[in-house]
Amino acid sequence: MRVDIWTDIVCPWCYIGQARFDAALAGFEHRDEIEVVQHSYELAPDLSPAESGRVLEMLMDKYGMSREQAEEAEARVSGLAEAEGLPYTSDRANGNTFDAHRLLHLAAERGLGDELRHALYRANFGGEGSVFGADALTEVATGVGLDAAEVRSVLAGDAYADAVREDEQTAARIGVRGVPFFVLDGKYGISGAQETSTFTEALTQVWQGLHPQARKTAGDAQA
Repeated sequence: MRVDIWTDIVCPWCYIGQARFDAALAGFEHRDEIEVVQHSYELAPDLSPAESGRVLEMLMDKYGMSREQAEEAEARVSGLAEAEGLPYTSDRANGNTFDAHRLLHLAAERGLGDELRHALYRANFGGEGSVFGADALTEVATGVGLDAAEVRSVLAGDAYADAVREDEQTAARIGVRGVPFFVLDGKYGISGAQETSTFTEALTQVWQGLHPQARKTAGDAQA
């Protein structure tokens, strides 16, 4: 069974949702038979790929919040992240993630996609460093084992740009309006950072739909 996931590394709900999905998958009986394919999605495609201000200021400008309201909103998200065992800071930068997504495609080809994604999340939300600019991205990428020369070559050119755009075009075609967004077996969509139990239930239901004999066996065992 295949699961397609659209996320952006500066999206706090993606950070939390990915952790909850990962927990559900880790506890799923048939996890070794699940293919997970990650896809790119930019929350701020019009911003500069360089650091573009701070998150609290972005919330104030974009949503018309006062600083107090922005801090309260971030505090709520921080509590949810911490409940999942995830480090979280509101003192982080905002910007465009196109280059980070290009590197994620490189990392996926090198078998390091999950490692780089988690490292980018930790850097951004855990306060370990920036995820904007060639130097910062190179530091994170090489930290998970990617070759520095190859990383810099990708960032200096337009490698994997088409792959990122293709992911985004697919998202638009199937009606993705926000992330995280999960598609199970190419048919069943789940939007948002759902609870781990919701992901577990979805994996189980879709799996049993694809393997009716397994559902019958499970029913017989319960009887």
